[in-house]
Amino acid sequence: MNKPLRLTLSLVLASVCAFAGSVSPDFKVTNPSTPVRVLVRFNSAPLISQLSQMGMSGASLQMQFKHVPKTMIFTVPQGLVKFIAQIPGVLYVTPDRTIKRKLDVTAATVGATVAQQYGFTGAGVGVAVIDSGVDATNPDLARRVVYSEDFVGTGNKDAYGHGTHVAGIIAASGAASGGKFKGIAPGVKIVSLRVLDETGAGADSAVIAAIDRAIELKSTYNIRVINLSLGRPVYEPFYADALCMAVEEAWKAGITVVVAAGNDGRDNSNNNQGYGTISSPGNDPFVLTVGAMKAEGTPSRGDDMIASYSSKGPSMIDHFVKPDIVAPGNKIASLRAPGSTLDREYPGNVVDPATYGGKAWAYSPYFSMNGTSMAAPVVSGAAALLLQQYPNLTPDQIKARLMKTASKTFPASSIATDPETGQTFTAYYDIFTIGAGYLDIGAALNNTELAVGAMPSPVAVFNPATNSINVVSPDSIAWGDSIAWGDSIAWGDSIAWGDSIAWETRSPGATRSLGATVRCMARAW
Repeated sequence: MNKPLRLTLSLVLASVCAFAGSVSPDFKVTNPSTPVRVLVRFNSAPLISQLSQMGMSGASLQMQFKHVPKTMIFTVPQGLVKFIAQIPGVLYVTPDRTIKRKLDVTAATVGATVAQQYGFTGAGVGVAVIDSGVDATNPDLARRVVYSEDFVGTGNKDAYGHGTHVAGIIAASGAASGGKFKGIAPGVKIVSLRVLDETGAGADSAVIAAIDRAIELKSTYNIRVINLSLGRPVYEPFYADALCMAVEEAWKAGITVVVAAGNDGRDNSNNNQGYGTISSPGNDPFVLTVGAMKAEGTPSRGDDMIASYSSKGPSMIDHFVKPDIVAPGNKIASLRAPGSTLDREYPGNVVDPATYGGKAWAYSPYFSMNGTSMAAPVVSGAAALLLQQYPNLTPDQIKARLMKTASKTFPASSIATDPETGQTFTAYYDIFTIGAGYLDIGAALNNTELAVGAMPSPVAVFNPATNSINVVSPDSIAWGDSIAWGDSIAWGDSIAWGDSIAWETRSPGATRSLGATVRCMARAW
């Protein structure tokens, strides 16, 4: 095994030490005296003496978190940020970055319809939707939005319309459509934590505060799943990213965190053909990161293709293999938030009531949307179904089971054409595009194997001598004997751990693309 390139525990610790006392590269001083809101990551929960030193250095504490104690929010003059970064115990300082939002056929495609016929609806499981809010008045969510809280400061109403759609993919009962547009887990309880405003934008601090609240309310509402259909660019290694550290705290608390991969798969600005575009916190190795498939209007998986906009791995800087899994995310019919920004700007996306037996002129409570934001809640619903059947499953066991049982049958490549521009996009079905495969709920419910220990996503290592990519496990993880990542478990026959078998794509052109991608993304550990 090529030890120098592996993500060993000692290497991470050494990197953290080297990282200490620094300010993120995206922070710019425009006016030294102008206050700026920053996230400060400490090596450990700060002592009173450290907080006093922060105050004497011009920083004013704005927010702290009970369950994410190593991160705090301060306001400080821009010119003093570099000085507070040098205070002993401070690991990293970043701006309070902006974060953005990223079912009839869908449920049948992934096997949820059959699961519901056998009584699996996610009953008793709480799912926290951290998004733009949820319209609890929609008849498909009647009496199942059990808690709402606003972290934006303008009320609990879903003024953007994204969160209601996401919640519907998870939990819609189909009451307003005669059962046609039913969510993946229509028996779950929804906890709505609003972090995105009427434009679909928010801040890291609000998301962290919402995650902190979800952990706080875990026992009260049996919150076992968090859905994050949002993200932002990656600026630093995952272990220095406050957003990644927050989702890991939820993971440690026993909550499965499902994150949208991002919608930048068409981005070729760095000549990467969309590789390396996974957003944060989807780049965290522990969370379950989801890419989007196109269901092609049929319940069969056989004709489905990857959505060309679905972000691809490996993750920037750390090179984790992402996404972990893919699920339907294109032209998804779910719940509408009347009068919201999306509702006003895209009236053509309102679902015609005639498609579910209504009058064409009648009011429609349904809306169609695309994106990995829509794929993530499909997987969140699947996790809830698993938890209803097996309440003692850990987040790592859920992740391993969904990945292992995912369908591995894909074409070698596919071509998508943008109907507006006529531009074509070629997709190759490699692990950085489809992860461990296509969500299969039926297979997951029928599987009884239990993963042992932590199941972080693996690390991709490029070998310039052979122009190939190997996938290795982090040294710090104890994998256990019951189940291990490998060709017979999660990834299928085209992938294996270690240097002895190198992963290769099914297309020489794709191999060259991936090799160039990993080379240009490489960083000194």
